[in-house]
Amino acid sequence: MGRLAGKVAIVSGGATGCGAAAVRLFAAEGAAVGIIDRNVQAGSALAIELARAGYRVVFATADVSKKAEVDQAVATVKSQLGPVNVLFNHAGTIVIKPFLETEEEDWDFLFDVNVKSMYLMTRAVLPMMLAAGKGSIVCTSSISAVYGTPNEVLYDATKGACHMFARAIAVEFRDRGIRCNAVCPGFIETPHGLREVAELTALGVDVSEAAIKAAQGRFGQPEDIARAALYLASDDSDFVNGTQLFVDNGFSAA
Repeated sequence: MGRLAGKVAIVSGGATGCGAAAVRLFAAEGAAVGIIDRNVQAGSALAIELARAGYRVVFATADVSKKAEVDQAVATVKSQLGPVNVLFNHAGTIVIKPFLETEEEDWDFLFDVNVKSMYLMTRAVLPMMLAAGKGSIVCTSSISAVYGTPNEVLYDATKGACHMFARAIAVEFRDRGIRCNAVCPGFIETPHGLREVAELTALGVDVSEAAIKAAQGRFGQPEDIARAALYLASDDSDFVNGTQLFVDNGFSAA
């Protein structure tokens, strides 16, 4: 315990799923944690629960695709917890459609939520890290950044962008004490992951339990992703920068 002792972390998309698992783990490992999410009910409830348990956790609402809301939420976290030195860019969603049925509105929406949000969150937090001379940024990418799936051209493209965002931030800011890495989940048993399976199945893609077992042994759990994010966020990974950590139990190794 205590791998994030003294750290102030923000988890975007931290109200539910893998983000909530990361909030719980980061807090248990000693960090003060700011949850930024548009799900006010779940985010507030999680912050209250953890605060009552003795952890320093606050919630700030924001649509992470909108600059003014991101800037205000980050300012709220800073005012209550102090300067941020760990950022987990986890917020994201999915659009599953055959490519020729994917509309321009779908394209713009998903790039805003999955990619623009990382730019906005990082842009808001990075100056605090630079002032301190040290910081760790973790971005949620996906196996979909490198493995194409039918009916997921849009989602795959956004995750490819997340991959490259993390690498480029690492290269630009390495010599100023900043690390930036990506965590790349396989199929995870969250509402997001189960919706993906259901919608792909409806479109005739084989993501049955047997297919997932063959590809990665079992469904991943939110805690699997949280533990990987913890490693990348902590000083245990001090010499790990610009990499992609696949958390998929061998899916990407086959």
